[in-house]
Amino acid sequence: MPQSLANMIVHLVFSTRDREAWFADAEKMNSVHAYLGGVSATLECPSIAIGGVADHVHILARMSRTISLAEWVKELKRASTVWMQKEWPEFATFHWQAGYGAFSVSQSNTDAVVEYVHHQAEHHRTKTFQDEFRALLKKHGVAWDERYVWD
Repeated sequence: MPQSLANMIVHLVFSTRDREAWFADAEKMNSVHAYLGGVSATLECPSIAIGGVADHVHILARMSRTISLAEWVKELKRASTVWMQKEWPEFATFHWQAGYGAFSVSQSNTDAVVEYVHHQAEHHRTKTFQDEFRALLKKHGVAWDERYVWD
C-alpha cells in the first residue's frame, strides 16, 4: 500500500496542578480551549471537541500519524502554559499537572464522547475531577496506583 492512512481518535484528559481552579472565568477558559485547539491542529491532530471546567480540560482529537501521544500532550501543555503566562500576568505561576489520561474512542462512540466533553459543567455539579478520572480509568480497564495519579 503506497499510502499510510489512520483514524485514531483519542480522548485526552488533564488537570491543572493540584486541581487549582485557574479557569473560573468563562472567557479565559474558552480562550484556553481555543488555543489548545489551534496547537493541536498545528500538530496535525485536529480536535473534534474541547471542553472542561475550572480545573481540567478534555480534548477529543484525531491523532496524527506523525507524532506520538506523549509528544502531542507535551507540546499542548508547553505551548499553552507559555501562552497563558504571557497573555495573563496572574497566570505567572500556572502549571498543568505532570500526568494525563488518554483513552481510545471508536468511531461509533465519537458522538457520545463529544456530548460528554461539551457537557462538562453539568457533569461536574455532582462529581469531582478525581471521581471522574477514576471512573474513566475503570471504564477503560486502566490499572493505577492512587499514590501516583495526583500532583
